[in-house]
Amino acid sequence: MSILQAIIQGIIQGATEFLPVSSSGHLSLAQHFMGVKVESLLFDVMLHLGTLLAVLIVYRDLIMRLIVAFIRLVKDVFTGKFQWSRMSADRRLLMMLMIGLLPLFLLFLPVPGTGHKIKDFADLWATDSDIVVEGCALIFTSVLLTLGILATKRQQGRGGARAISGRRNFDVPDALAVGLAQCVAAVFPGLSRSGSTLSVGLMRGISRQTALDYSFVIGIPAIVAAALLELKDAMSQPITVGIGPILAGVITAAIVGFLAIKLLRWMVASDKLAVFVWYTFILGIITIAIGVYEHQTGQIITFFAS
Repeated sequence: MSILQAIIQGIIQGATEFLPVSSSGHLSLAQHFMGVKVESLLFDVMLHLGTLLAVLIVYRDLIMRLIVAFIRLVKDVFTGKFQWSRMSADRRLLMMLMIGLLPLFLLFLPVPGTGHKIKDFADLWATDSDIVVEGCALIFTSVLLTLGILATKRQQGRGGARAISGRRNFDVPDALAVGLAQCVAAVFPGLSRSGSTLSVGLMRGISRQTALDYSFVIGIPAIVAAALLELKDAMSQPITVGIGPILAGVITAAIVGFLAIKLLRWMVASDKLAVFVWYTFILGIITIAIGVYEHQTGQIITFFAS
């Protein structure tokens, strides 16, 4: 892999990890069209860590408050002072985040007759030469975003300013619904994690900004868990990507990820999510068309191949 290819993948990872367009789908398509097969998982792990750095910087104040809330929660549990009905806003958010992460354990369930766990299919679909799955998942991302936007508009038509803002607190069903959306998105390359969790939050009646912030913060443990799982496998494989491309990819992913978070926060506040509806829909259609063409001709279309 060249430094240019690494920078391109860093840009894709940084932008699409947080924009509701699917990082896994775009990376899969990028590697497909560039003719790059990254056999070393270390590069993928480092790209994830680059985007993790971006979200930690943007949400550093909230993350510190959640860490303090967790320490106090543990103390109250062991001293018998914990009361569900009298939780502070930070503690409630922490509890909802913990509950929202529970569906991720479903990814470790075995699929009968396949010898694989549910999470294994994400890697299988992302690394094969077939991009039709990515195309279908991108279209489904567009559908979810559309449903989220429509849910917000229905709220606006029902109750004025209060309905426009939506609820600012998650409850247990909200957290589980968003967590399940994140779980499903983790399986299909092309199905956006941030787009799915944001859309489900909006469909549950959560305000746009609250749903977006929750989507970003709940993604932190998911990114860390994915990186740790891949790092475990990466340690048993030879490093086939040089230090130069790795550093270029990580730095690029972190910078672009930071800018992407800022951009999406502005677009959500400005009610401009429809841009991503059309983008994922059009890209999905194009991807399916190219995938069908490749199936029929047996020819893989590549650009910038080394």
